[in-house]
Amino acid sequence: MDRSLPANFDSPHLSATFDLPHTPARTLYWAAKRLFDVILSSLLIALLAPVMFVIALAIRLDSSGPVLFVQQRTGARRRAKAGGMGWDVQPFRVFKFRSMYANADQSVHEAYVRDWITGQLQNSTHDSGEPKFKLSGDKRITRVGKILRETSLDELPQLFNIWRGEMSFVGPRPVPTYEAAFYTQREQERLCAMPGLTGLWQVKGRGEVTFDEMINMDIDYVRHASLLMDMRILLLTIPAVLKGAGAK
Repeated sequence: MDRSLPANFDSPHLSATFDLPHTPARTLYWAAKRLFDVILSSLLIALLAPVMFVIALAIRLDSSGPVLFVQQRTGARRRAKAGGMGWDVQPFRVFKFRSMYANADQSVHEAYVRDWITGQLQNSTHDSGEPKFKLSGDKRITRVGKILRETSLDELPQLFNIWRGEMSFVGPRPVPTYEAAFYTQREQERLCAMPGLTGLWQVKGRGEVTFDEMINMDIDYVRHASLLMDMRILLLTIPAVLKGAGAK
């Protein structure tokens, strides 16, 4: 399996597409999904505004630097084409509450993800001996950031990504461009859906699964997504977050 580093590693231009049949049922699903995303994200932004204000204040008091961490990630947008629908894979900016010290060295995580994907990871394994997705014992994380990550509160600003139409509540995790640069053609299929705040990977493994397991879960979602599946994943997200497994 060829995973050689492309020349444009820092900003890969993927050519992944995944064509879908243009059926009334699929069109209705996408329309209903977007309507749900807009309504729920608007309500949550309004309701959680005081919480986000307190988190922002805590971040500023804990360490110097911006409140938000903005990162270029790889997602996808649905597009019309002759005889059906398809997905254009493209980069966009993801918003998170900053959980690390300002100007933290991102190459640490880039190297970790590269080793995780290519099977070269030797350390940070869980009980079964398989490598974790999450980098454990990360010294770049602040005191407040550790709490935010364990409770997933650092993800709250992504409600604005959902409201803007860049993400959905349910879908494959939007990956950093340096991770997507290593994907094979088959693995790029996991990008061919609206990236989500939660998904099968989060509720079934939440950071404790292998790279291949994550890919298989997300491809399964891409191929079989429905409103019923989305609602079930949203409901399963609640106990997954409360349990906190894989969120450190």
